[in-house]
Amino acid sequence: MTGFGGRAAAHALALAALLLAAGAPPSRADFAEGLAALDAGDFESALEAWRPLAEAGDAEAQVALAGLYRDGLGPRADLAQAVRWYRRAAEQGDAVAQLNLGDFYSRGEGVPRDLVQAHLWLSLAAAQGRRWAAQRRKEIAALMTAAELAQAERLVEAWRPTE
Repeated sequence: MTGFGGRAAAHALALAALLLAAGAPPSRADFAEGLAALDAGDFESALEAWRPLAEAGDAEAQVALAGLYRDGLGPRADLAQAVRWYRRAAEQGDAVAQLNLGDFYSRGEGVPRDLVQAHLWLSLAAAQGRRWAAQRRKEIAALMTAAELAQAERLVEAWRPTE
């Protein structure tokens, strides 16, 4: 006799089999493989390990991938790609990505120079205890008009991380 519990177990088993057949999602072990490859100087393998994680929304992998593109390790240097990956992680609330994205905006690297955006991202990183971001934000603020500062502060107030 298969009561409700038996049907539920059968459905769970079928779902597990379906997920296995579809391929396992990237894991933290994949991230560790990328770190090991990076440490060994095998940047292409690091890229291959981190890309599926980054595409699946893993902020840590997105930051790592952005660093490869920023520094030209594995792929050729591509600041636009670095910005793309930093942005995805920054929008999730990753302080390292926010700090780097703010710095890119402050310098006009990979994006047009935009002090309001720089101030926004550096403020968010500073709010998470990143001292360098707080110092850099102060430097940026000295270059901004009162209207730009007000706009940046409104953006900080309205900002919410994505999921």
